[in-house]
Amino acid sequence: MQRAQVAELLLLFAKGKRPDRHAIRVLAGRLPTLIVSHDPLADDAPHAEALWPGQLHWLELLRDGLTFDLSGLEPGPAGDFPQLVHRFDLPTMPADSEFEPMSLRLGPHLEAGGNSMSLMRGLMAVACDMVRQFEDLAAVVWGPAQTAIGRRFFESTTSAWLDGGPFPSLGLTAFVETPDGALESVGLGFWIGQELRIEPPLSSDRVAATRLGIRLVNHLVMAGEITEDHRIIAADGTRLVLKPSCGSTIISVLRE
Repeated sequence: MQRAQVAELLLLFAKGKRPDRHAIRVLAGRLPTLIVSHDPLADDAPHAEALWPGQLHWLELLRDGLTFDLSGLEPGPAGDFPQLVHRFDLPTMPADSEFEPMSLRLGPHLEAGGNSMSLMRGLMAVACDMVRQFEDLAAVVWGPAQTAIGRRFFESTTSAWLDGGPFPSLGLTAFVETPDGALESVGLGFWIGQELRIEPPLSSDRVAATRLGIRLVNHLVMAGEITEDHRIIAADGTRLVLKPSCGSTIISVLRE
């Protein structure tokens, strides 16, 4: 499966509440782990407009030796509003009439390794820094799964993962019901190059199938792509087989 090429989080701020470069510098000043490593409007960059014509409303951030670009700062234009399909811990789906996106992505020289775990953990850590600082940051959008994740849910599940807990399967992936009654992941392909498909009749109990999917996504993100049948025992004692299919782009989950 073709993996997503761009690792980017969109930060949805209430209309008119996006931070400017000064606010980001204040944030970095409070955190020993975060540094503003480049500002195109700094005093020592007098030719910024010639180098980045019309593209000055961004900063380069440094965290744990990795660089990230934050763009869409006030007073510049917000980013394009994303297409959203799934929401977590949000009463309604965010709309462009209420929110303005900012973009947080890997620095250009890191993009080739955009789905490596160390880079992605760094990206998520910077997003958590932003969520903790800015109350007007209402949701985080993860493009590969077309998800909008409420600020508290994102911060709690992502921080737990960064501290050694389970992968935030609900948010960095999602699940959809297929026309034939299976339950299929969306966005797992970014992480391992394969999507997960829980086949009928195993998928008939949607709650149980989703719980199983969450556990399997966590397992697969740690284990990586599978190329041959893999047998496991579910929490209820059911013996399952994970079977690569459709040219190994799908992992089908069946009772053995």
